[in-house]
Amino acid sequence: MSLPIILVLAFFGSLFLIFLATRMGTSTLQASSRQMAGEIESSLADAFVFVNRQKAAAWSMVVIVGLPVVVFVLSHSLLIATASIPIAMLLPRKYFARMHKKRTEAIEKQLPDALLMMSGALRAGASFPTALEAVVHETPAPISQEFDLLMREIRLGIDLDIAMRNVERRIPIPDFLMMTAAVTIAREVGGNLAEALESVARTLREKLTMEGKIKALTSQGRMQGIVMTCLPLFLMLVLRFMEPKAMAPLFTEPVGWATLAVIGVMELLGYFSISKITNIDV
Repeated sequence: MSLPIILVLAFFGSLFLIFLATRMGTSTLQASSRQMAGEIESSLADAFVFVNRQKAAAWSMVVIVGLPVVVFVLSHSLLIATASIPIAMLLPRKYFARMHKKRTEAIEKQLPDALLMMSGALRAGASFPTALEAVVHETPAPISQEFDLLMREIRLGIDLDIAMRNVERRIPIPDFLMMTAAVTIAREVGGNLAEALESVARTLREKLTMEGKIKALTSQGRMQGIVMTCLPLFLMLVLRFMEPKAMAPLFTEPVGWATLAVIGVMELLGYFSISKITNIDV
């Protein structure tokens, strides 16, 4: 076989392998995006945060593909662009997890007022389901959504203990566990449920007040952690455009890659250390 024929066959074979790898990579990326979107949709639906699976998959794919492309355009380094792929895959999950966290924080803030309202209804002679119904009609979402689902389960004949455990599964926060414990103890042992709920509400309100004070006192430390983490990256980007020749070895040489890896590790360690110090759990 002559050399030109071999070269032509090698050329078309290479094109076929590139096409096959691209198709396989695209299908794998689409499957991963759809799986991620399905997990996000199911987890958020449990928390009454509804998202469209197709839109979630589309935005996830845009972030997964777009972020490495933007990083490559800015840094002109294939290594850095490849290193940004895991971050791009984590961003959609982090965003939707943040939505779930914001809803949980809203429930924590609304729970003391809801318990006081329920306690007042019980003191007025209402039954527990009636007090739940009053809370559902008088309080805003998201706490009204959870109590509405609890009330619907009780009306369907589900035992109160099972219904309360379902709420604990959907909202695994200590504040709600205190409420369910008070209701369960008052039901099994006896006692004044209205007084128990009022005591829990006072405890939760004092806890929120203490958490607010701690958050205000540690705000400067959290901001210092963000500034200290972003400042070296910002200076690196500025020097990249001001002195491209001097900064080129950092992105093109193995020693520069090792330096970037050390910088990345040290940045992450510093940020997580400061976050650990300023994150005080009450």
